[in-house]
Amino acid sequence: MTQVRKRHTVAIVGAGAAGALTAVQLCETATRRRTPLDVVLVDPAPEAGRGTAYATPDPRHRLNVPAGNMSAYPDEPGHFTRWLCRHGEASVTAADFATRYRYGAYLADTLGQAVVRAHGTVAVRRLRTRAESCTGTPDGRVELRLADGGQLTADAAVLATGPAGATAAWAPPALRDSPRFVGEPWAPGALDGAREGTDDVLLVGTGLTAVDLALTLDRPGRTVHALSRSGLLPQPHALRPAGVMTAPDGLDDTSLGRLRRAVYRHLSRSVRTHGDWRPGLDSLRPHTVRLWRSLTPEEREEFLAREGALWNTHRHRMAPATAEHVSRARTARRLHVHTGTVVRATANEDGTLAVELSGGRTLRVGWVVDCTGPGRRLDDPLWASLLASGAAVHGPLGMGAATRDGRLLDAHGRTGLPLFTLGFPRRGELWETTAIPEIRVQAAELAQQLLAPLTPKPRASRRPVDGHGLALTTHAEAAAAYRTGLDRVLRVRSGAEDAFARSVALDPGFALGHAALALLGHECSAAVDVPRALADAQRCARERADERERSFVDVISRRVTGDDGDEALVRHLGEHPGDALALAAAVPTIAFSGVSDLQDDEALGLLELTSPAYDGHWFHTSLLAFLRQGQGRLHEAGELAHRALAVEPASGHAVHALAHVHYESGAHEAGRDWLDRWVSGRGRGAVHRAHFSWHIALHELALDDPAAVRRRWFAQLAPGRVTGMRALVDSGSLLWRARLSDSWQGELPTADVLDSVGREVLERPATAFTALHAAVALTAAGDLAALRRLRDHAAGADPVQREVVAPLCEAFAALVEERFKEAARGLDALLPVLRRVGGSAAQREVVEETLLYALVADGRCEAARRLLDARLDRKPAPRDRRLLAALPG
Repeated sequence: MTQVRKRHTVAIVGAGAAGALTAVQLCETATRRRTPLDVVLVDPAPEAGRGTAYATPDPRHRLNVPAGNMSAYPDEPGHFTRWLCRHGEASVTAADFATRYRYGAYLADTLGQAVVRAHGTVAVRRLRTRAESCTGTPDGRVELRLADGGQLTADAAVLATGPAGATAAWAPPALRDSPRFVGEPWAPGALDGAREGTDDVLLVGTGLTAVDLALTLDRPGRTVHALSRSGLLPQPHALRPAGVMTAPDGLDDTSLGRLRRAVYRHLSRSVRTHGDWRPGLDSLRPHTVRLWRSLTPEEREEFLAREGALWNTHRHRMAPATAEHVSRARTARRLHVHTGTVVRATANEDGTLAVELSGGRTLRVGWVVDCTGPGRRLDDPLWASLLASGAAVHGPLGMGAATRDGRLLDAHGRTGLPLFTLGFPRRGELWETTAIPEIRVQAAELAQQLLAPLTPKPRASRRPVDGHGLALTTHAEAAAAYRTGLDRVLRVRSGAEDAFARSVALDPGFALGHAALALLGHECSAAVDVPRALADAQRCARERADERERSFVDVISRRVTGDDGDEALVRHLGEHPGDALALAAAVPTIAFSGVSDLQDDEALGLLELTSPAYDGHWFHTSLLAFLRQGQGRLHEAGELAHRALAVEPASGHAVHALAHVHYESGAHEAGRDWLDRWVSGRGRGAVHRAHFSWHIALHELALDDPAAVRRRWFAQLAPGRVTGMRALVDSGSLLWRARLSDSWQGELPTADVLDSVGREVLERPATAFTALHAAVALTAAGDLAALRRLRDHAAGADPVQREVVAPLCEAFAALVEERFKEAARGLDALLPVLRRVGGSAAQREVVEETLLYALVADGRCEAARRLLDARLDRKPAPRDRRLLAALPG
């Protein structure tokens, strides 16, 4: 009899940022592992993800962390900035500070997307009520009693309750009882009275809450007073990063006194080196928890008393825009900051308050707002019940709760009930635990911890394989979809992206499927969220993959990020020669840009290395044909291409090799006719059909048939018929080559090409090959400003872009400005190293043709004649003969 797998239930008490992030991680981790799970969010708030921090609709309330550090995922740093770009903020950067309300919308949407993706594996529901107590059950579960009278039994519960409430213990009783005292300023409607009129306001506390409320309550005719024991406002973030530092040595095994001296020396060094203390302080962040734990209880108390306020004001900073608002308000004397405490408060006849401060000054204010922040002790009914029963105990220094790796410790110091927490309740244990960068890591760790006992051990069964016999860590249905995608990549057919997407839809934990999607998005401009696919691939590889699959994911990760990707790919093929997708990515043909610095003999070495794994397979033969034509061994390349096509007539790689053979041998009429027939027949399903049309147009250009070129462009290469990278690489370069040889009369439709690509690709391309064609398209459009932005990007990118593309942009800019001598000099110097950008000789030939144009425009006809003679010696072309005949003298 088949045992029915029991669904596990996890209750998450609190649906603010910590609860939402925990739910996201549970949904996605359980889905990857195919672990059935029920998740119940318990929170009365109308929307998940906002909590108190991100519910404020005031647009002046901004995050105090740059967008680049606010991703919901610890291993996907750009997730929030990409979300902002997709939701109406296209110009946002990682250094910008979004509004708090916007971030709340992001968390809610991220949770919603995770719930949708998890459908069928994870069931998520919301209970809009509060949990007021918790007890254990005889079978080791927990039972939550809810404020609406209901009960919820769960296998485990995560208490994501956020900060403890403010106690207002500092306030005299008369002030606490006053209707003009606001003890919970973030409660709905709490500030309605204070917003009206122009009575002065006293904010008790000078932290980030006080800063936000000072902006909200600021208005002409009113003075906002802010009071704290230290009188310190949060420091502002720098307008731009000053630099990066590493933490100093000598932080371990030291007393608070020695640690204090080491930190101050480090900050002084930061100021001397960078002119700013912030790099030094930020370098301590990865070590803060360890350092806090190394201190004795007495040293921790001393730190809080002496450095607590100083640490908080420098560690938790204001956004630059917020700091500017505060500065303007202080300059205009609408904001006053005081040092001291409240001694007493009395009501005036007109309803205002007379508040006496410890320094002897008395303020006449209409409202007093508690901005002192959360208290040390967790005091809501749920925590009170757990502390009273001994199921939980206070954490170090009475802050938060005692935990072991996030699991609550009971009065005996043991992990009793299956109760977990994160964020503020771990403050006594971790100190720095209230910001999103810390909470998201804790959420991911909790998901791993909660699901670890539920993940079944893999059974010793035969795994499915790809089309070349390599084992796949997935089930048969997902493997079949992956094989379809791989086959379409190898044959250069459309539908590979859909097949790979289907493989991960069938098995969200399939690392290779995600990695293949990331590769297609990065190299082929497929409609893939590349960072997301890559992050999914990395997560899956850590959880469920063999050594070959982990190696391939690492290769794609490095390739996308530019971190030694080419060398990693070559190493991978040395260990796994039968990995056809890796081989396709390594050898530059039509599908991928290949290893950028791979010379012909090295590429052939790769094919020789991998040859035994393919045993004459048509795909391997097709790649060899393409490399042979690149060596100029055209006859041999043609024979290999025909041999591959005899086995697989739809092999795009073999067709591509044959197209180059025809072009480089000058067989323009035969090449045009043969390729035109293939495109109309077997090539109908080719994914790079536009590139084959480009090859036909090259023959038509060489045959000096401008009318045919124009017809071909509008019928098969105009944007709308061609999109993305193909529009840039094929359509854009063809227009420029047609203009250079007087084969296109009238205005070039380059604007259509540029509009179809997007500024990110044009001005910040990921590869040197893309950058070359971006430079060509921008030159054809005469867009000097964008060309210079591309140059600046290339100057700070990978070595090939720095050493080849950046000077190429300079030469093209000289051409646009009709400084033809400089243009010709720059282009001529680059011809010997142009091969480094990748692609084929036929594609790189556009630079040689631009040089020819510059030489003629500069009046250097003899140099132009030598160049044309060399071209005609390589291959005959009626167009080049016409250009040669037209040269004066």
